[in-house]
Amino acid sequence: MIMLSLQNIKKAFGSNEVLSGLNLTLQEGERMGFVGVNGSGKSTLMKIIFGLETADDGTISMKKGLKMGYLSQQGLVSDTLTVYQELEMVFEPLRLMEVRLRELEQEMTEAASDPETLRRLGGEYQRLTDEFEDENGYGRESAILGVLAGLGFAKEQHGQPAMQLSGGERTRLCLGRLLLQKPDLLLLDEPTNHLDLAAISWLEKYLTEYKGTVLIISHDRYFLDKVCTTMAELLLGTIEQYTGNYTAYSQKRAQRFEIRMKAYEMQQKEIARQEAIIARYRSFNREKSIRAAESREKRLEKIERLQRPTEESAIRFRFDIKRRTGEDVLMIRDYKKSFPDRLLFQNLNLHLRLGDRVALIGPNGVGKSTFFKCLIGEQRPDGGIVRLGANVDMGYYDQHQAHLHENKTVLNEVWDDFPKLVQSEVRGALGLFLFTGDDVFMPVSTLSGGEKGRVALTKLMLKKDNLLLMDEPTNHLDMDSREVLEDALHDYPGTILAISHDRYFINRFANKVCVLTEDGFIEYLGNYDDYIEKISADIPPDGNEPLRTKTEIDKEKRRSREATKQIKDQSAKVAELEKAVADSDSAIADYEKQLADPETYKDQAAAQELNKLYLLAKETQSALFEEWVQEEEALQVLKTAAK
Repeated sequence: MIMLSLQNIKKAFGSNEVLSGLNLTLQEGERMGFVGVNGSGKSTLMKIIFGLETADDGTISMKKGLKMGYLSQQGLVSDTLTVYQELEMVFEPLRLMEVRLRELEQEMTEAASDPETLRRLGGEYQRLTDEFEDENGYGRESAILGVLAGLGFAKEQHGQPAMQLSGGERTRLCLGRLLLQKPDLLLLDEPTNHLDLAAISWLEKYLTEYKGTVLIISHDRYFLDKVCTTMAELLLGTIEQYTGNYTAYSQKRAQRFEIRMKAYEMQQKEIARQEAIIARYRSFNREKSIRAAESREKRLEKIERLQRPTEESAIRFRFDIKRRTGEDVLMIRDYKKSFPDRLLFQNLNLHLRLGDRVALIGPNGVGKSTFFKCLIGEQRPDGGIVRLGANVDMGYYDQHQAHLHENKTVLNEVWDDFPKLVQSEVRGALGLFLFTGDDVFMPVSTLSGGEKGRVALTKLMLKKDNLLLMDEPTNHLDMDSREVLEDALHDYPGTILAISHDRYFINRFANKVCVLTEDGFIEYLGNYDDYIEKISADIPPDGNEPLRTKTEIDKEKRRSREATKQIKDQSAKVAELEKAVADSDSAIADYEKQLADPETYKDQAAAQELNKLYLLAKETQSALFEEWVQEEEALQVLKTAAK
């Protein structure tokens, strides 16, 4: 059954047409992911569906009595209610119903001697009881506590005034309130913002089991893969729909684009061929050839010309390095940080080697960004040792772009950091990140979060550092830009340590996952899926490697060289014994052949001597074989010890 249908929706802001003849159909029970580049109009369309904005043209049809719930990116809460009370208000009708049930119980007790009144009260009591149970009235407290826990609210926060929450916490609270309302159609605009990985996993499970219909705007591709059954892409003002999750959409989209481009190119070739024939006919300048040319021109005019397939512009760049580091890049021992009211982390030990790609994860508030700020010198740790390897140049990407200057233009923000470049070089670099023409003269203060992120990436690209510390680098980037960033990091010849909640991003770039806890790092080899598989199967972490001194490293290398030499010598000994056993096989076979020949026994003395040699060869072979077994076992022991 169709839940919602949009036909020919148009919307413009001044001369900027955002939606141009858009059509969308949403079936009951669908969980649709809604994607498109930043600024394409996704949030505008969602507001039109919910009724917060009106379309300039087009019609919206929806199921009769449709109950919608909308989560915007800004959470609004009451001035007077606590965190718990904000969610409890969802069940206010049930609370009033319960109050009425208690009143009816009292009234029925008082009317025990009046059968007619008792019958009437009993009927109302039964009806309300059935409705109360159908609405899970007795389970509402459990539902509230479950949602609060799932979204990461600690028990001590339940009595906290909701207005005292941070912006991200208020958005989470609004999400919880909306989920408890259980509307027929959930409209969610970036629901995973401000959620840590545990809360996102909880939300994924909740939405996959949700009985209603869901329309989700999100840049979290892993989330879309887990939750969505269909996808819709807003492209150049119109919508294209796809079946399947994000990965299926991405593949089908590429195939669809390729088919369209091929069809366009084939039509262009055919048009060019026909135009060449027409020109040749006209060059003959005869009545018959001119009529043939005119006939072909008429047919050509009737062809429905295909538009060249276009896609929204996407950033394109690559990271490079000025110089190569040594094998050891970053070594941290016994690092710790606390604030007056709480310990943040302690016992941090980490060893990054050349080419490592480490994803740093952990719950919100555990200190991931603070750890980075300590490494770059913006904050002071309480203790510990940090050593950079040879030739290490550290680059830092801040998710909040606090290092950008609000009063500068985009051009000057970059140029002031790289004064040796000429203007055309700076503008060329900015052009890779879609800052073209007069865009470079925009003040930084007027930029969106995504645009500020692109300015910061421009500067990071130009620095050519060989160790990148990246704090949530995919935040504010659209899907295509995230994939370009992933490709750039894949080809990057340096070392990466990145904080991220973007599991799709972690899967694509990381070869190790480090979980930051209060008592240190827990390390897992592999990407995010490998990490989940290990913790789901209760497989122990791969362990932290202790920081080693140069003397210890030299000793280990010396031991390694000695072990390699031992293995080489032992392998040669085993090979020599194998050859001796093989040679003895040939000798024994030759003796057996002679002993099997009747002619041998014509000379009894010679036959007896031959038999003695045969028996001696058998004994020698047996001894050689025993020695070979022992030496082969010794070789395996050496190889195992060297691993």
